[in-house]
Amino acid sequence: MEPRNLRVGLVQSHLAGDVPEMLARTAGYVRKARARGAELVCLQELFAAPYFCQVEDARYFSLAEELNGPTCTHMAKLAQECSITLVVPFFERRAAGLYHNSLVVFGPEGQRLGMYRKMHIPDDPQFEEKFYFTPGDLGFVNVPTPKVELGTLICWDQWYPEAARLTALKGAELLVYPTAIGWLTEEKAEHGATQLSAWQTLQRSHAIANGVFVLAANRVGVETIEGKSIEFWGHSFVCDPTGTVLAQAGTGEEVLVVDCDLTLVEKSRQVWPFFRDRRTDAYSGLTERWSKP
Repeated sequence: MEPRNLRVGLVQSHLAGDVPEMLARTAGYVRKARARGAELVCLQELFAAPYFCQVEDARYFSLAEELNGPTCTHMAKLAQECSITLVVPFFERRAAGLYHNSLVVFGPEGQRLGMYRKMHIPDDPQFEEKFYFTPGDLGFVNVPTPKVELGTLICWDQWYPEAARLTALKGAELLVYPTAIGWLTEEKAEHGATQLSAWQTLQRSHAIANGVFVLAANRVGVETIEGKSIEFWGHSFVCDPTGTVLAQAGTGEEVLVVDCDLTLVEKSRQVWPFFRDRRTDAYSGLTERWSKP
């Protein structure tokens, strides 16, 4: 089997400044990843702005941008400058009153290779995303890039095995999960370790069950909105199709660069032929909300 090597990078950072400042700081991190040989770089969810979903406040709709807005325009030029594939999450203004939690994949010439809109929208304390985001209508997406078939998902999507499976069935070899997840102050002492372990364990299971690499890029730092705070726990990581964690960041700002041997995708699927043994004739119940009579 011919070697297929891909060096991936992820940017784990904290909020420091307004959108122009965050774009400039993030561009610096992307350039650092490129200098270390990264060919594909993934940014964290809603990286250019505060995680405003801690509260329901219509003022924050002003942060939304159209596809040709400042964030995507800036990052498309950066992808071209660095000659990389760049995964860029952003708060999309599609029309008046219609907004999405989205990402765009830009190619090495700054061209748009694909787009994804977050499918699963949470509604939990301080993760009030249903107030802001319309569920995605592009389905689950696989984006062909110069070096890898790239499956794009966002944060809350990472808890759903159906999302990972359907994306892999479209041909994805690497799943990226731009993320904004952390601890509420009152929960960390009792539940913190369990929550972090569950987050990583489930994504590793997606890698195993689908024979894919998984890259999760999370925020770090404490962000406070109108008296409410989340401590984003970082721990961004990359794992291979066996679920082995190849590298993991800590709880500070970090640029993680990892080598991926893409031949492991086919090798793992040969050893663990889960796709071969799927009982597609027996899965109709998955399209129902609840199957118990």
